[in-house]
Amino acid sequence: MNKLIVMMDNFGVAFCKESRGEMNNKESYIFWRLAYSFISDHGYRIIQLFENQKELWLERLENKQAPIIRMLLHDLDWSNAMQRDIEYTASNGERIRKQIGRSELNVMNIYVSQFPPVDEYEYRISKPFVYPEGNKTSVSTILLTKGEYDTGFERISERLGAASTLTFHENYSEEDVETIKKAALEYAIKKVKTEKSLLSNGKPFFTYVFIAIQLAVFFWLELHGGSTNTSTLIKYGAKVNQLIEEGEWWRFITPVFLHIGFLHLVMNTMALYFLGTTVEKMFGNVRFLFIYLFSGITGFIASFIFNSTLSAGASGAIFGCFGALLYFGAIYPKLFFRTMGMNLIIVLGINLVFGFTASGIDNAGHLGGLAGGFLAAGVVHFPKKKRFLGQLVFLIASGAIVWGALTYGFNTSAQSVDENANLLMAQEYIKQDKYDQAYSVLKKSEEEAGNLTEKTYFLLSFVEIKKGMLTEAKEHLQKAIELDPAFHEAYFNLALINLEQNNVEQAKVNAEKAAKLEPNQKQYSELVREINQHIQSTGGGG
Repeated sequence: MNKLIVMMDNFGVAFCKESRGEMNNKESYIFWRLAYSFISDHGYRIIQLFENQKELWLERLENKQAPIIRMLLHDLDWSNAMQRDIEYTASNGERIRKQIGRSELNVMNIYVSQFPPVDEYEYRISKPFVYPEGNKTSVSTILLTKGEYDTGFERISERLGAASTLTFHENYSEEDVETIKKAALEYAIKKVKTEKSLLSNGKPFFTYVFIAIQLAVFFWLELHGGSTNTSTLIKYGAKVNQLIEEGEWWRFITPVFLHIGFLHLVMNTMALYFLGTTVEKMFGNVRFLFIYLFSGITGFIASFIFNSTLSAGASGAIFGCFGALLYFGAIYPKLFFRTMGMNLIIVLGINLVFGFTASGIDNAGHLGGLAGGFLAAGVVHFPKKKRFLGQLVFLIASGAIVWGALTYGFNTSAQSVDENANLLMAQEYIKQDKYDQAYSVLKKSEEEAGNLTEKTYFLLSFVEIKKGMLTEAKEHLQKAIELDPAFHEAYFNLALINLEQNNVEQAKVNAEKAAKLEPNQKQYSELVREINQHIQSTGGGG
């Protein structure tokens, strides 16, 4: 929470004064010594200090029993004035509850007073006061005054979940009070500066560079075949397992800058803008550069192992930013949960659930990037924060994981055969007249995947025809027809092979089936006519 509601200096309460003497230095010392303990020992931070320095509001949202502490140094005269102040404290607590989005809020309200009220007051603080509008904010009041210190400190310890070991003398000088006050405020200021330094270590630079690169690359793809065109994506570096296996290792990094379609680009650009700037501010420019690129690589290494289809995009690197922020949470959990923790976890959870429920999402790449970001953050740690042994452990672990993953991925027994991916790759080879490579890819599918679809058998037969392997092509065309009796292109190619082998009668049967299945295809009807003319001219079959 950045800033609380500014409250009236006297909280709208006019405390009556009897001449019971001015508050002495002991109460002032207790007030500031207790504040120092809350800040230094229990992790609270100051969110409001009034100008008279006699009213202080503290926050530590991780403590559900006392996320907000309000302290007031004031001589309490009458219990009805104290009651009005408790009610006003509850009113401000309700505003705070709404501001921080809590369903319920407990406020620990501490009075430090030389004397208790002159009239009956115990019943007013014996149980929490609940704000009547909604019953969601409660104020538990504790009175630290002569004769009530031990009881008051016991109640504070119960609320904090930690025993209080504070002891006090009877007499303190003004110098003692000023010293402890200065120590409390300086500690609070130092703590704020330390936290701010963790969250801001420079201005984003590489985030905007990466955004510019992926925008430029996207428009380049659109001008050179289209960002959804498979051939274009492969040409400019998309992740294709077969090509990586053939030595094109750069396809572990180039896909980070490619995006498949405008929506894919927009989603990843927005995510990079919000997450990238946060991570780069936190870790600094050079560290962010390493985290982003390493995450992108580990994302595509994971995709290479577990996802055999073509893929591209900055999602793995963006999930790496999530991983880096989770590392921040592991090292500084209190600051993490006070600043971004739950929101980050919820957003990450939504992305993971969406990824596993939607089709066409490279979840392996996302998880690989997430792990890579966490590891990379551990390797570089935070600016001006040395953690040599921990960083060395992360470096060794990162190297071992990457080496092990690559070894496993390049092991042919580990590579799952994806027929569609092989079919896609074979088509690309055919477009480039690389029939030997296309044949190798398709035969791999046949040998390792077992039963294939009619499309793969047909494409394999096409390559075999180009390579002059007519007997094998004929066999694969027959398999395609067995799987799909309405496969007119297979009948047509089979008829051509029959003619090449001088089996005119069988060629006629297959050509007629093709023409019957697809009467609008002129090639088929012309082939039937040519075969009939040949039969008539030769006076019979072949």
